[in-house]
Amino acid sequence: MHLAKPNVKDKSIFWGWYVVFGAFTLLFITYGVRYSFGVFVEPMSAEYNWSMTVIQLGASINLVIYALSCVLFGWMLDRFAPRWIMTGGILAASTGLILAGFITSPSGLYISYGILVGAGTAGCGMVVNGVTVTKWFNRHKGLALGLSSMGIGFGTMLIPPLVGYLVKYFGWRSGFLTAGVLLLVVGIFVCFLFMGKSGPEQLGLMPDGDKPEFKNAATAIPLKPSGHPSMKPVLHTVPFWMLAFCNICAVMTVMMAFNCQIPYAINQGIDPLEAATALGLIGITGSLGKFFFGWFCDHIRDAKYSAASGFIIMAIGMSFLYRADTLALLYTFALIYGFGYGSIAPVMPYLVSNRFENRVFGSTYGLLVSFSTGVGGSIGPVLGGYIFDRSGSYRVGWLISIAALLLASMIILALKPTSVIQGDNDAVEGRS
Repeated sequence: MHLAKPNVKDKSIFWGWYVVFGAFTLLFITYGVRYSFGVFVEPMSAEYNWSMTVIQLGASINLVIYALSCVLFGWMLDRFAPRWIMTGGILAASTGLILAGFITSPSGLYISYGILVGAGTAGCGMVVNGVTVTKWFNRHKGLALGLSSMGIGFGTMLIPPLVGYLVKYFGWRSGFLTAGVLLLVVGIFVCFLFMGKSGPEQLGLMPDGDKPEFKNAATAIPLKPSGHPSMKPVLHTVPFWMLAFCNICAVMTVMMAFNCQIPYAINQGIDPLEAATALGLIGITGSLGKFFFGWFCDHIRDAKYSAASGFIIMAIGMSFLYRADTLALLYTFALIYGFGYGSIAPVMPYLVSNRFENRVFGSTYGLLVSFSTGVGGSIGPVLGGYIFDRSGSYRVGWLISIAALLLASMIILALKPTSVIQGDNDAVEGRS
């Protein structure tokens, strides 16, 4: 049988790579601004004498609204062009940040940062960008997801220090206002310059820029384009719930580590500034991990092996945190755990796209992120705090995290090989 090859004479850059750059930039600015909230806590508390519980409730509301909004925006992605969803998210998030610069009461913080920024960042966050990038690639899907999701790590490293500088010298209100304007200007520019096309079909191409006559059998295009997409077949399959459970376990450990590792290190006698530096190291190695695990997905038979590897590396990193009574051990944890943590952002949308049909990809991935963030993200910090209150140490929490990651690595390996689960009311393949 003769297999035709893609046209190699066309030297123009495939538009999908511009989409990758746009997604990188949006994730850079969105997550950088979102993860800067800690910079505002002390100044707000000092000005209004609000308790930490009152202020942190705003962050909790933000997280819950973000998780719920991921379901909505995932559903919308299956029906509308991504540019308009992203634009709406940017307008909501930037409006919330700007309004936060004028708050005088906790309720103002909850509405502006909690609700508007929470919902808005979901509209221009990893779910929307991950789904958008995935539609443009097949052979290079992992690499594209890895490169675009690196924006999260770089944004987390670079934007909070910038916001911190503004807050220190110009006040926390100026910090909120600047963050809102920055997100608005950069976000809208990127959306209209790079995200105006819904997929390669709009250009008369297949994923990866292939011509229509050169079809790749592994492409998860709709097997049956007729009918209305439905989530019912997806929710009735074991693979979805396996992925959801594994994601919940992983995100639980991430949020527990992010929120509890600094006080744990301080209790171990490590200097607070040196302890905080570990978060920066996680951001650096996390970016490297996003690139590596995305690339790795393209070069192995099934991306589940990439996911399992990431979970195991995270567990190894946690074992160093358990014994971290020196700065060297704390930084070793950050370097190893951060690299493994980098697997989550590119690998999960890759696994979903390979196992669920394109017409419900956005809804499926959005619901998956909602579970992982809403359940795992909320359990992690609370569980860590509860364990400390009862035992005076976080070490039991680290042991639970190690066990959860090892369990997730075993469950993810039990996923059957790639199959496409239909998003309509027809027969469903790959139920377990």
